[in-house]
Amino acid sequence: MTTLALTLLVALLVVGGLIGFSAGAARLIEKTAPPQGRFLELDGERLHMLDTGAGPPVVMIHGLSGQMGNFTHSLVKLLSGDFRVVAFDRPGSGYSTRSPNRPAGVRAQANTLVKAFRALNLDRPLIVGHSLGGAVALAIALDHPDCVGALALVAPLTHPVASPPWVFLGLAIRSPKLRRCVAWTLATPVSLLARGPGIKEVFAPEAPPADFATAGGGLLAMRPSNVYAAASDMIAVSDDLESMTPRYSSLEMPIGILYGRGDHMLDWRTQSEAMKQKIPSLDFEIVDGGHMLPVTQPRLVANFIRRMAGAQAARPGGRRAPSSLESGTGPWAVE
Repeated sequence: MTTLALTLLVALLVVGGLIGFSAGAARLIEKTAPPQGRFLELDGERLHMLDTGAGPPVVMIHGLSGQMGNFTHSLVKLLSGDFRVVAFDRPGSGYSTRSPNRPAGVRAQANTLVKAFRALNLDRPLIVGHSLGGAVALAIALDHPDCVGALALVAPLTHPVASPPWVFLGLAIRSPKLRRCVAWTLATPVSLLARGPGIKEVFAPEAPPADFATAGGGLLAMRPSNVYAAASDMIAVSDDLESMTPRYSSLEMPIGILYGRGDHMLDWRTQSEAMKQKIPSLDFEIVDGGHMLPVTQPRLVANFIRRMAGAQAARPGGRRAPSSLESGTGPWAVE
C-alpha cells in the first residue's frame, strides 16, 4: 500500500469515526433531553412547540443555539397561570426541522412562525424574543404587524454585529458544504469537550444552573443538526438586519427591551440605544445580570413581560389584562 493510499485510509477512518461518534452522541443527548411539547406540521416541516396555560397569548422565541428549554426551565411556570404561553423551537433548532433548501434568515423564520400563529389561532400575541429570537420577533412585527400585540425583547439582537463572541466563532462558516462537514465531524466532540467554559461565558457574569444542560436543554445545541442550523442562522442574520433597521421607526405596537448590563454576548448600548432613537416610546430597562436572563432571573423577566402585557391591554382595542396584573399583586412580584 502506498503512502498516499494509507493516508487516505487513515483519513477515512478518522472521519468515519467522528461521524459515528457524533451520531451516537446525538442519540444519547436526545434520551437525556427529550421533546417537551408536541409537533406542528407546516409546509413539510415539523415545529416543536409547547402550548400551556390559558389567557392572553404570549409567544416565546429563543436565541442562537437555543431552544424552548431556555424558557421552560423556569419562566413558563411563572406565566402560565395567567397567560396562554406558547414556546417554540425555531426552525432547525431544538426538535424543529428545517430542510437544507429552506432559507435561514430571520424574516424566513418569522414567516414560518406566523403560519404557526394562524394555525394555532393566536390572535395578536405578545411576543417574547430572546437574543436572536428578538430579531425574529422584530421581523414578525415589521412584516406582519397585524399578528403582533406587543414585543417584550430580552437581550435582543437588533442591529448587525461586526464579529460574533468567541463562543460562536466556530459557527462562522460561509460554505454550506463545509458547514455540514464540520457539523457532522468536529463540532459535537469539540462542543462536548468545551461545554463548561462555553456555557459559563454565555451566562457570564452570572452562573449557569447546575441542571441547564439537561433541564434547560443545553446539550441539544451540540447535536450535528443543531450546530449546522445555528451556523446557518448566524451567517444569514446580518443581511436581514441591514434591511430591517431603517424600518424600526414604523413600529407602532408597545415595545420593551430588557438587558443585563454585564452581558458578554451582545453590547446593550449598541443594540438598545439606537432603538430608543428610532422608537421614542420604547420601554427600556437595564438590570444587573448577563445574557441569559430568562434562565437566571425568570421572576424579573416575568415582571417585564407582565408590564408589556399591561401596555398592550391599555391600547385602544387591547385585551383586558389579567385581574391579578391590574391589582399589582401575585407571585411574579419582585421582592
